[in-house]
Amino acid sequence: MPLVDLVMPKMGESIMEATILKWHKQPGDTVKQDETLLEIATDKVDSEVPSVTAGVVEELLFQVNDVVPIGSVIARIRTSSTAHAEGASLAPSGASAPVQNNQPPTGNHPTPTESTYNTTTTYNAAAQTAPAVHNGTAHRFYSPLVLNIAASEGVPLSELESIGGTGNEGRVTKKDILRYVADRKPGGYPAAGAPIGAPVGTPVRPNIPATPSASPVAAYSGNVEIIEMDRMRKLIADHMVRSKHTSPHVTSFSEADVTHLVQWREKVKKEFDKRENTKLTFTPLFIEAIVRCIKKYPLINSSLDGDKIIIKKDIHIGMATALPTGNLIVPVIRHADQLNITGLARQVNTLADNARHGRLKPEDTQGGTFTMTNVGTFGSLMGTPIINQPQVAILAVGAIKKRPVVMETPEGDAIVIRHMMYLSLSYDHRIVDGSLGATFLTAVTRELENFSVDREF
Repeated sequence: MPLVDLVMPKMGESIMEATILKWHKQPGDTVKQDETLLEIATDKVDSEVPSVTAGVVEELLFQVNDVVPIGSVIARIRTSSTAHAEGASLAPSGASAPVQNNQPPTGNHPTPTESTYNTTTTYNAAAQTAPAVHNGTAHRFYSPLVLNIAASEGVPLSELESIGGTGNEGRVTKKDILRYVADRKPGGYPAAGAPIGAPVGTPVRPNIPATPSASPVAAYSGNVEIIEMDRMRKLIADHMVRSKHTSPHVTSFSEADVTHLVQWREKVKKEFDKRENTKLTFTPLFIEAIVRCIKKYPLINSSLDGDKIIIKKDIHIGMATALPTGNLIVPVIRHADQLNITGLARQVNTLADNARHGRLKPEDTQGGTFTMTNVGTFGSLMGTPIINQPQVAILAVGAIKKRPVVMETPEGDAIVIRHMMYLSLSYDHRIVDGSLGATFLTAVTRELENFSVDREF
């Protein structure tokens, strides 16, 4: 009976490894073709991996919580089919829909450019485990997450290679790089625990007391409930802290009279739904205004790589979306500047629906260049959003409320009832000065206020 190797599928261009969350089958269990065999997690989404063939699970080569390089053989299935030769390696054409999403509203650091970090990888699918990926002068493997953290913290490759790793075969893990950054001295060189010149591949023993002792159990007074943070919440917390640590945040505020926009949407939404078979929410209207202003002020659509400002010519708008669990994820509308209002509405509704039902693909959360979050969805008037790294700005829109305001008329000032909304823009003060931040925010406000009620769709 031939054996078929199941390999870790590729989940996205920048994703080079995945963590095994759960095995649905154990050795000796029967599995059908396309039946879910295991669940995996990347730094983007969680996904189910189906079996490529029917048969009996012969062997599981990795355990739960193991981090596995893409292309590694993770399981072997014995099948009665004669269509496969002994030991043939088959990779699934693609994992099924994610079962849980884990990209926080601040996003992830993108894989650095190949000129800075070479992440080209070659795997031997027939091997039980993939060989280490060699990059850099010291021929070491660096996961995309480690490279992302290094790039965002200004750790050059030459310095990265001096860090002793505690991972498999001396690889630098997330904990290693975060500890290194935390202990890093102002001169840019490591403190104890990551010595320069340490032999590559030699694990560094953490600094621990000579006599280990159990961590004291925290005592909580009063009537309390203790909830362990889930994996997604831990990732969100990590991204929030890292964003604040990376970018000096400044937030500017503006108030927009969106009466015309509200009136137009109310007038056309039923016909729009009937004709386009999709709902017209406020989100695509906000995104349209943002895109127009990004074209006027392209520095808002950029990122920082060391002392280089990378201005993005493509406009990919991330929209923070609430999940049923209460967590947030940021799917991305790619090339938003090339879509009309109907195209934007379709993209917004499709991505939001996929996010809420666990159907996002890893690429759906990658590559954002600017993010918008609608805090008004939950009734907030305004917010101070945290930048979605490595972007340099994020816009929050608040709830639309009817309020009495003073308007100038030919007959003089008058108090009228208008639909008003607050906007807030948080931006990275390393790149975006207050003048640019305020000017961009004012431009978005004007776009929304000057919305034509006679517009066709």
